[in-house]
Amino acid sequence: MPLRFVVDEHDALDAYSRAVIAVNERLAPSVANLRSRRGGGSGVVISRDGFLVTSAHVVEGASRVTASFVDGTEVRAKLVGADPLSDLAVLRAESDELVPAELGDASTLRVGQLVVAIGNPHGFAGSVTAGVVSALGRSLPTRGGRIVDNVIQTDAALNPGNSGGALADGRGRVVGINTAVAGVGLGLAVPVNDATRGIIGALMSDGRFRRAYLGIAGGTRPLPPRLARELGRGAGVEVVEVVPGSPAADGGLRAEDLIVAVDGEHVEKVDDVQRLMIGDRIGASVALDVLREGRRVELRLVPVELAL
Repeated sequence: MPLRFVVDEHDALDAYSRAVIAVNERLAPSVANLRSRRGGGSGVVISRDGFLVTSAHVVEGASRVTASFVDGTEVRAKLVGADPLSDLAVLRAESDELVPAELGDASTLRVGQLVVAIGNPHGFAGSVTAGVVSALGRSLPTRGGRIVDNVIQTDAALNPGNSGGALADGRGRVVGINTAVAGVGLGLAVPVNDATRGIIGALMSDGRFRRAYLGIAGGTRPLPPRLARELGRGAGVEVVEVVPGSPAADGGLRAEDLIVAVDGEHVEKVDDVQRLMIGDRIGASVALDVLREGRRVELRLVPVELAL
């Protein structure tokens, strides 16, 4: 008599499959398919009373969109605010019964870690793909001409329509908002971290995120060996150009100056300076620690608000 083996369905699934299934079951009700006259994309519910976060380019030019969910629910949503420089936007849906996703922290991610993308590629609602974190700390130029730093690179398959959707860790926490397809097997997501939480919060409350403006163009330059030993790091931000009439020009900053700190915080690349130019510094005196012709000088600048 032949032996018969009864295999439990749960046992037949490997650990990877179970993890992806669990993330999908937890997160799919929180991911919306967004449609407007100008196109579509995805969005993620972040509060029960109707706030959603998405990519700014998904809702560009649209004041209202339709948000639909995997259970058949369909609601209207209006644009609350958008920040093209981070490619983030916030919508408010006409509902107080949505299922919010849990936001995670992208700063805890490690290369090789499992991530799951949920969105609506080409309008196919509730599509799930999985992969790993391919790299961290990538930079993404946005349409506003600014660089989004610490972008997450993943090999989870992304396609048009995934933008604005969720990139989640293995516990179903949203660690990124999918924003771009850079090639086959190469997707990028804006990280969910302290900086982007601040942007999202400002968009929810004020409809905009304010940034300070100095008026410089620059790049990374190695520090002289003596100063590198003194500061314990190897680079600063070289000023390549100072915009005439800008706060930098008014404060005496010159081309070839090497900025090593802003209000006491070390900077090594332009992204570091951009990250520090928050709304609280608009109209306030900001101290720049600068290396000029071999000597350190302190300059005082008063940033103005960056006009979009």
